[in-house]
Amino acid sequence: MEQLEHITASISDFLWGWPMIILLLGTHLFLTIRLRFPQRKIFTAIWLSIQKDNDSEGDVSQFGALTTSLAATIGTGNIIGVATAVAFGGPGAVFWCWLTGVFGIATKYAEGLLAIKYRIKTSTGEMLGGPMYALERGLKQKWLGVLFCIFTALAAFGIGNTVQANSISLLMNETYGINVHVTGIVIAVLTALVIFFGVKGIARVCMALVPLMALFYIAGCIYILFVNRAFLGESLQLIISSAFTPHAAGGGFLGTTVMMAARYGIARGLFSNESGLGSAPIVAAAAQTRNPVRQALVSSTGTFWDTVVICALTGLVLVSSVLAFPDIDYTQGGALTKAAFGKIPYIGTTILAVGILTFAFSTILGWTYYSGKAIEYLGGRKWVKPYRIVWIICVYLGSIMNLQVVWNIADSVNALMAIPNLISLLLLSGVAVKETQKYLWEDRLHETSQEEIPLHDEGK
Repeated sequence: MEQLEHITASISDFLWGWPMIILLLGTHLFLTIRLRFPQRKIFTAIWLSIQKDNDSEGDVSQFGALTTSLAATIGTGNIIGVATAVAFGGPGAVFWCWLTGVFGIATKYAEGLLAIKYRIKTSTGEMLGGPMYALERGLKQKWLGVLFCIFTALAAFGIGNTVQANSISLLMNETYGINVHVTGIVIAVLTALVIFFGVKGIARVCMALVPLMALFYIAGCIYILFVNRAFLGESLQLIISSAFTPHAAGGGFLGTTVMMAARYGIARGLFSNESGLGSAPIVAAAAQTRNPVRQALVSSTGTFWDTVVICALTGLVLVSSVLAFPDIDYTQGGALTKAAFGKIPYIGTTILAVGILTFAFSTILGWTYYSGKAIEYLGGRKWVKPYRIVWIICVYLGSIMNLQVVWNIADSVNALMAIPNLISLLLLSGVAVKETQKYLWEDRLHETSQEEIPLHDEGK
C-alpha cells in the first residue's frame, strides 16, 4: 500500500507540474482577456441567477442548475482540500487557490455558454450537454468527447464519491463515535433515495441545501476571523509574500517553495471550483434560459461563491489560526481544520460537522448527475442504472477505506479530465466571443435565442 501511495503521488505530481499549471492558468487568463473580463459582470450574474426563464426550454431553473453545480463544487475541497494545500504548500497556496478562482470565473463563463450553445434534447424533451457535445458538435472531434466522458466517469469515483463519503464517516466517527459502517450505509441509502428522483429531485434537494449550508459555514468562518482579528494583517501579508517567494520555516509553518505553493494551491483550487474541469457545464446544459450568455453568467457565479468567497475565507481562517495558536498541528489538513473551528466555544465542532456533512453529501449528489450523463454519452441510458448501483456501493466502501491513494488518483484523473475540456474552450473561444458580443456587449441579455435545439438521435 505504501508503494502504491508513492506511485500514485508521483503520477499526481507529474500531471500537476508546470505544464498543467500553465495550461490551466493560461486558459483562465486567455479567456479573461478575450472575453473582456466577464468578472466585471459578476453582480449582474448574481442577479440573473435568481431570475426564472420559465418560458424557455430546459429541465431545471437557472438557479436549480447553479445550486446543483455548487453542490458538486462546495465540498471537502473547500474545507479539507484548502487545509491540505496549506499543510503541503504553505500559506502561499491560499493565494494561488484564490487566484485560480478569480480568473476561473471567465473559464466557467465560457463553459456554461458552450454547454447551452451545443446542447441537444431527447425525444422526451430532456436536455443533454457539456464538453462532450461541444467537442463532438463544435469541433467535430467525438473521440475527444469520449475521452472526456471516460475520465469523468472515473474521476467521479474519487472527487465526487469516495473521498466525500470518507470525510463524512471519519467526521461522524471522530466527533460522535458513530461506526463508519453505520455512516456508510446511511449515506448510501440517502444517495439512492435522491438518485431515484433524477435531475429534478437532485436539483430540489440542492436548492434547499446549498444556500443554507453555505451561509452557516460562512458565519462560522467570520466568527473565527473575529476571534483572530489581531492576526489578520499578518496572515494576509504571509499569504501574499509566500506565493511569490520561498517561505522560510517560521511563524508556525515549515519552509516551502513557490512551486509547492502554486502546485497545491492551483490543484486544490481546481478540485474546489472545477473551473476548466468540465463538470459544471453538464448540468448547466439542463437550465431553462433564454440564451447562452445568460446561463454563462449564472454559471460563472459558481466559481465566485465557491473559491473567491468560501475558499478564501477558509484559507484566511486556517492561516490566522496557526499564527494565533502555535500549538495547532497544521501538517494534517483534517486536524488543522478541526483545531481552527474548535476555537469557537460550544458550537465550533458542530459548525464544522454540519458543514462537512452537508457539503460532502451534496457533492455526491452533484457528481451523481455528472457521471450519469457521461455514462449515457458513452453507452446509452441502459448503462446508467448499473453504473449507479456501483456508485452507491462505492459510497459505502469510501466510508470505510483509507483514501490517501484515492486522493492522489483523484488529482491525477481530474487533470486528465480537464485536458479535453480546455482544448474545446480554447478552440471554440471564437464562438464564445461571438455569442458574448451578440447578447452581452450589445446589451441584449433579455432576448431569446432563435436557434433550434437539435433532437438527439438515440439510436446513433
